[in-house]
Amino acid sequence: MSGTSQVNNSLVKYDNPLLVSTNKDGRGKNKKGLETKQNLTPTEDILNSILPPREWTEDGQLWVQYVSSTPATRSDVQSLQEYLDQKLAQRQARETGICPIREELYAQCFDELIRQTTINCAERGLLLLRVRDEIRMCIACYQTLYESSIAFGIRKALQSETSKLEMQREIKALKSEVSDLNNFCMEMKEKCEEVERKETERATEEDEKHTEVIEFKKKHNMMLKKELEQLLSIPVEAPEGGGK
Repeated sequence: MSGTSQVNNSLVKYDNPLLVSTNKDGRGKNKKGLETKQNLTPTEDILNSILPPREWTEDGQLWVQYVSSTPATRSDVQSLQEYLDQKLAQRQARETGICPIREELYAQCFDELIRQTTINCAERGLLLLRVRDEIRMCIACYQTLYESSIAFGIRKALQSETSKLEMQREIKALKSEVSDLNNFCMEMKEKCEEVERKETERATEEDEKHTEVIEFKKKHNMMLKKELEQLLSIPVEAPEGGGK
């Protein structure tokens, strides 16, 4: 694509490209017969400071394209709106959310509105430039803050994942300890039940032995009592020759 036939893909209106140098490196003095833009009016000077000319090198030729200083009409504004909608549709810009394409096209549209306003009133154009730069600075701050928050979120997520792994290991260790303690409790409980059972059996045996001893003593006492009663019931005979 040659410089003279370059298509203006920007929403900002530019003049036709001018060939300013034929040097291979795109530098050096202009040669005779090459086009350049001189004797700029104050409005054009302000426009060039707000929207600098575009330069590119092609086939060893340096081309420059200045922003247009032609005043805009009502139809130009309507065409700008239609062109904006067309570009949004062609480049498939998102209607909502963050979209770099939509941001770029609206920035170009705003630059074109600044161009149109500056031609009619340079002071108003400079004030709009100030507003534009402030908006861009705020957006850049928000982007930096967003990127910083993303990085902070990633760091926190990594820390959280590390802490999560450590907690999982600790939970696993504690569960193992709880399981060991439960097994120990079960063993101690079984031992206690075994001791209680043995003690109950021993106490039962002792009670049975004690009962047998008591019964034996009672029977023995009964026998002794009967023997004693029998002995007491036998009459005592008087000795012979006794008395007067």
